[in-house]
Amino acid sequence: MVDKKYEINDKSKNMRIDKFLANKYRNYSRSYVQKLIDGNYVKVNDKVVKNSYKLKIGDKIKVYEKENEELDLKPFDISLDIIYEDENILVVNKPYNLLVHPSPQEKKKTLVNALLHYTDDLSGIGGVKRPGIVHRLDKNTSGAIVVAKDDKSHRNLVKQFKNRETKKIYRAITLGKIKYIDGKIDAPIGRDKNNRTKMAVTKKNSKKAITHFETIEKNDDFSYLKLKLETGRTHQIRVHLAYIGHPVLGDKKYGGNLEKSIIDEKVNRQMLHSYKLGFYHPIIDNWMEFTAELPSDFSKSLSNFFSKKY
Repeated sequence: MVDKKYEINDKSKNMRIDKFLANKYRNYSRSYVQKLIDGNYVKVNDKVVKNSYKLKIGDKIKVYEKENEELDLKPFDISLDIIYEDENILVVNKPYNLLVHPSPQEKKKTLVNALLHYTDDLSGIGGVKRPGIVHRLDKNTSGAIVVAKDDKSHRNLVKQFKNRETKKIYRAITLGKIKYIDGKIDAPIGRDKNNRTKMAVTKKNSKKAITHFETIEKNDDFSYLKLKLETGRTHQIRVHLAYIGHPVLGDKKYGGNLEKSIIDEKVNRQMLHSYKLGFYHPIIDNWMEFTAELPSDFSKSLSNFFSKKY
């Protein structure tokens, strides 16, 4: 069944079709639109095209409804720290060492599997392996994450994240004594040319990335920071802090390994926590903010490394 129809005029000629549809479907990310095109859910003049297709005057575009695939994931009983829940959304304080959605390496013990065990009400827009998932946190980053329980809420929340209408506040313990009380890191992020599993500050094939920070406490060995994301690139905080010479403590990928000579206390993951999340309720439209309390390992590190009590 055809969901949307468009006819191209002079204003849109020579525009890539994925960019054109991402502009039209403002509730969807460009990557989701690209998946629609790759899945042959988009036709131009009744023919399938590639994402790179350049539009011509008079082109007739049809976007077909995507049928929900049968879910092949299985529920898994993992205790969830629910911060908030209503009929449209869930806000969860995600523990560290938990993937948000399945991967080839882990298909059973993820946040998605836990959500499937907890509720039957999850949006289907995220795809067969990502029901309800609007945004993500790295496996070893803990903290607040919002989940959509219906498709309308999902579309609205995706739009808010895309348009930077949300508030994302993090806490991090970093290596080294930072020089500044506060500041802004404005450095583009793209795929690391030497290691495809990593991101890096680079001008080539990158996207604008901005992170604001405030220093809560610091000493000769560590800094405790509050961070606010203006953009939401993959590994953004971890990459930006490593870029300014203060990688997140425990972040092996980006240089935050703890030197044994400093302290014997073992750190099992990067000390990064999604502390506060704010957004407009996708249905009621009122502003909401949620705080995810620091997990015990994070609090223990603060006690070990700093004099103040948090």
